[in-house]
Amino acid sequence: MNQSKTNLKETIAKRVAKEMNDGDVINLGIGIPTLVPNYLREGIKVILQSENGFTGLGPLQKEIDPELVNAGGQPTGIIPGAAFFDSNFSFQLIRGGHIDVTVLGALEVDTYGNLASWMIPGKMIAGMGGAMDLVTGAKKVIIAMEHCTKSGASKIVDLCQLPLTGKGVVDLIVTELAVFRVSEEGLILEDLQEGVELGMVIEKTEATFKVGSKFAPQ
Repeated sequence: MNQSKTNLKETIAKRVAKEMNDGDVINLGIGIPTLVPNYLREGIKVILQSENGFTGLGPLQKEIDPELVNAGGQPTGIIPGAAFFDSNFSFQLIRGGHIDVTVLGALEVDTYGNLASWMIPGKMIAGMGGAMDLVTGAKKVIIAMEHCTKSGASKIVDLCQLPLTGKGVVDLIVTELAVFRVSEEGLILEDLQEGVELGMVIEKTEATFKVGSKFAPQ
């Protein structure tokens, strides 16, 4: 399966977009998650919240406002009805359980839904940001990430070895290869990306997982 980095990220974002429902209040992390709005179903209405202080993120306009940026510092647009507020209110929304879905990247996710996304010991970091609050406060946590590290190691592991962002917080994992649901029984393979065979997923996934009913022999 040969994909450019851009196509790989688009594949992940497209699949994540299918998980969104009409009326959802959604928080998107930096990187791949910011691509998700490009692939939302036609006619679906969602509210995108940015932890740096507003709801109503929208597509970039012809004239870019340098003072209007998302939580990752990237230029963004707004839609009619958008609202601006301070960081304190923004985190009250998050911690108060008013975010339906958060989509974040990850360094590791394990069989138990534990998430490590904020640091690699020994490397400089900017800080955890709002990830800890988001994975605790959001009703659904979706991880959008590449299946393996640059060195080829699986990022879906039996047990996270890196410092945790949250314990047992992940609901769904979407990579360029597959979609896994986190259940009380562990990881369940829910879907394969187009052109991907089950054997490839087994080969590239460290964690033990069960195969969903979709793949049961007919």
